[in-house]
Amino acid sequence: MRAQFVLSEIGVGLRRNLTMTFAVIVSVALSLALLGGSLLMREQVSTMKGYWYDKVNVSIFLCSKNDKETSPNCAKGAATPAQKDEIRAELKQMTLVQSVQFENTDEAYAHYKEQFSDSPLAESITADQMQESFRVKLKDPNQYEVLTTAFAARPGVQSVQDQKKLVGPLFNLLNGMNYAALGVMALMLVVALMLIVNTVRVSAFSRRRETGIMRLVGASSFYIQMPFIMEAAIAGLLGAGLACVLLVSGQYFLVNNWLAERIDVIRFIGWESVLAKLPVVLAIGLLMPAVAAFLALRKYLKV
Repeated sequence: MRAQFVLSEIGVGLRRNLTMTFAVIVSVALSLALLGGSLLMREQVSTMKGYWYDKVNVSIFLCSKNDKETSPNCAKGAATPAQKDEIRAELKQMTLVQSVQFENTDEAYAHYKEQFSDSPLAESITADQMQESFRVKLKDPNQYEVLTTAFAARPGVQSVQDQKKLVGPLFNLLNGMNYAALGVMALMLVVALMLIVNTVRVSAFSRRRETGIMRLVGASSFYIQMPFIMEAAIAGLLGAGLACVLLVSGQYFLVNNWLAERIDVIRFIGWESVLAKLPVVLAIGLLMPAVAAFLALRKYLKV
């Protein structure tokens, strides 16, 4: 009998404040969708970092005959065989180096033609204009500065280039977008909490006669507060369910059926990452409004 009464009171409260309940559902859904999206984006950035940082190399470009006038290290012309052997031997002795690969001008030209085949300048470049280089793979890509310090000023070395610097700005941009999404999410959560408090306040005021009668007949505080708390929890759970639908739809339509088909150089996160976030979203959607309603009732419903 008591459970039936509580359920009936919940239904009455939801119908009386239908527009505010709808606003709570939408606000909770958007804020939790942003929260889930931010968590997924952070995981995606971490996955991309692990994938790309494992592939990037440090390139030690050697002097060619064309660099004599442009680089102080190349004042004596192209790198000599003795200089190449010295650099190769020193690289192989370094404990932070995982592997060393020498690329001659013909190989560099072939790679250039492969990467820039659509460029109008590709036909005007010849093999003798390319640079020989050592492609160095490090055990820890973050230690690239050790190689830069050791070889940047070496005679016969034109420059030392870390490919991590090329992908670093992309990761900085993605991290910035993630922080922006977290900021918007925090704002939406504040809006949702304010709507929940106002909804509970209006609901408590509109049913002050019923709660007064219940207090007179000896009903406990928890029994009086339960319908209001359950109303907020149900609205939050509906919003969390809508947020889960948005996350699943985003993974299916945006990631799997659009981005993954157009960008094949990025390994996108899979369904296991999305499904792992759904229980978190549902738990927050259920608990956050319930706690907010409980705190609001202590102020606006004196029992």
